[in-house]
Amino acid sequence: MSKTADSSATGNYRVNHLARGRTLRGLGLATCLALLLGLPLLVNEYQQFVVNTMVIYALIAVGFNVVLGYLGQLAFANAAFFGVGAYATGLTMVHLALPLPLALLAAGAAGTVAGIAVALPALRVQGHYLAIFTLAFGELMRWVYVHADAVTFGPSGFNVPRPAALGLLGSPERGKYYLFLAVAIIAIGATVRLLRSRFGRAFVAVRNNERAAASLGVSVARAKIIAFGWSGFLVGVAGGLYALLNGRVTPDSFGLAQLLLNFAIVMIGGLGSVLGSILGAILLTGAPELLRNFAGIEEIVFSLLLIGVLFFMPKGIGGLIAARIPALREPLHRE
Repeated sequence: MSKTADSSATGNYRVNHLARGRTLRGLGLATCLALLLGLPLLVNEYQQFVVNTMVIYALIAVGFNVVLGYLGQLAFANAAFFGVGAYATGLTMVHLALPLPLALLAAGAAGTVAGIAVALPALRVQGHYLAIFTLAFGELMRWVYVHADAVTFGPSGFNVPRPAALGLLGSPERGKYYLFLAVAIIAIGATVRLLRSRFGRAFVAVRNNERAAASLGVSVARAKIIAFGWSGFLVGVAGGLYALLNGRVTPDSFGLAQLLLNFAIVMIGGLGSVLGSILGAILLTGAPELLRNFAGIEEIVFSLLLIGVLFFMPKGIGGLIAARIPALREPLHRE
């Protein structure tokens, strides 16, 4: 009888603990949403531009982390997906006069195609070979942007039309913010659902051991294609938002420096952590603005921050949160 009572008490504790965790997460999300919706009332135009940039890089980091953190593939085609999405949105608006929603869908579709194109070689090569291939793919796309000038306008780039609807709230930057925020919430929410599904568990199984995953019936090829395709979609959409944010697209925006920034955001945020990716994007996008008045210090602080995290917080911000606040621990966080 006592054993039964103890088991029942333990079960009730676990149920109550999980319910309390869900309640805390729900309250936290509601509070964050309220703050995000009211944020434009507290900032000026330039600060709003910086916040808009943070939202875009949060989406980029989550997309990059799907492949790097959850699937465990050393692939560096992120800047290529970003550029493909930006060019897809800008060029469809310029050449085809597509409305903004369709132009953003074109960015997602182009990013997905690029992601699948990278996934196919990933079925045969891994590790450093995959890293080299994906770096080459990014440089190939930059070559196309520069030399296909009949379509892409060459190395000087082109201006992106600004939809009139973005000025309805009195400020174009404020209109962009609410659009970017809505897209990011939907895309990141869909990513969380994907990662919690059997596909997300398949990604982690492939990350841990491809052969063991295959022996358990996991289709490694399908997992890689879905992960790369979804990563390309997210980063492609972010590229479309980036084109809209700056109002101009040039090949120089999608080179090695862009890739290193994306990689640093994911590493500081934490591999296999959606929340860490978001916080890493906020930190690394906001920090340069705080140091802009100190010439020459920005690069030094950026480097020291990355080195410090790798040495003292190897699991990133997401790992620190998982250790300190169990209620915010993500199910598939990389140990």
